[in-house]
Amino acid sequence: MFDQRDFLLSSYDYALDSQRIAQIPAEPRHAARMMIVEPDEAELASSRHAQIWDWQKELRAGDLIVLNDTRVLKARLRVRRSGGGLAELLVLEPRGQGRWLCLAKPAKRIRPGDLVWLEALEQEPIALQVLANDSVEGARLVQFPASYDDAEKIERLLERYGEVPLPPYIERMTPCDDERYQTRYASSPGAVAAPTAGLHLSDELLEAILSRGVSQARVTLHVGLGTFKPLQHEDLTKLKLHSEWIEVKEELVEEVKKCRLRGGRIIAVGTTSIRALEAAALAGNGQIQPFRGYVDLVIKPGYRFAVVDGLLTNFHLPKSSLLLLVSALIGRERLLALYAEAQERKYRFFSYGDAMWIPPESVRQEARV
Repeated sequence: MFDQRDFLLSSYDYALDSQRIAQIPAEPRHAARMMIVEPDEAELASSRHAQIWDWQKELRAGDLIVLNDTRVLKARLRVRRSGGGLAELLVLEPRGQGRWLCLAKPAKRIRPGDLVWLEALEQEPIALQVLANDSVEGARLVQFPASYDDAEKIERLLERYGEVPLPPYIERMTPCDDERYQTRYASSPGAVAAPTAGLHLSDELLEAILSRGVSQARVTLHVGLGTFKPLQHEDLTKLKLHSEWIEVKEELVEEVKKCRLRGGRIIAVGTTSIRALEAAALAGNGQIQPFRGYVDLVIKPGYRFAVVDGLLTNFHLPKSSLLLLVSALIGRERLLALYAEAQERKYRFFSYGDAMWIPPESVRQEARV
């Protein structure tokens, strides 16, 4: 059963000790801690505790894990305004013919008609023109050279001029972030934030999982503004999210079907994998089908999953769409109780933090496939 508080943004707030925000990733990747949600819903904070390396023991032969293979672009650009001051652009998504939607900072200093100069050591300056404001607060439509019209092409420019766009709560940056803020299987360029649950999976762990008879398949969801933009409206029944680009290929659809036939479980690595899988099922009226394009699916309490049985995820920001999604699986009150326990046990939160494993038997009955 759900109550009205499930649909109020303020119900997804929680106090977090800033010392619990992870500033550096665990080494090796599979050394991060993992909270395992137990099936007992009566005991809200019922859990076990292990390391990510132990996740392989939680999986069964015949299961299918689904990984988001998006690759994070070096999308943060330092630019110089015509008057000489410095500013920043965060490259978000293509709009055709070299035009890109960017978040501008400070936005009030970057206006339509302005020229800004992209600069980097040992690189020729490049002039970019600000074409228009966007409906998204702080966003601008910016003209890059016309040849940079998709993520694969602009990635070459961003490698020379850009920086990895670490979240603002990570207060330090080192050269190792170029590698550590990517999953080991990142192959499709286009994200501006990492699908963080996948950061825990080392080559060794992925091999160990395969050796147990667990299959692996990949989706693509380019993590964008919709994932990290703060929610603002209290009434969540009217919630809309910024759309994000996904690709679900025929090969994945076939893997899902084969998994079902053999009695296996579909396990998503990260909330972005869930969004991609469930959006592809929504397009197929409840049956997953190949899909390529933008989606703005909102998953919140009351949602019944069409594809995904279980989830490996991180600990997420207060009042975020990701908290709503995880609450749809296990319930809001239970999730917040588990977050309180995680703080007491000194788990690390957010992108470089620890993980939570929600096995299928711990998903609310009314949310199950």
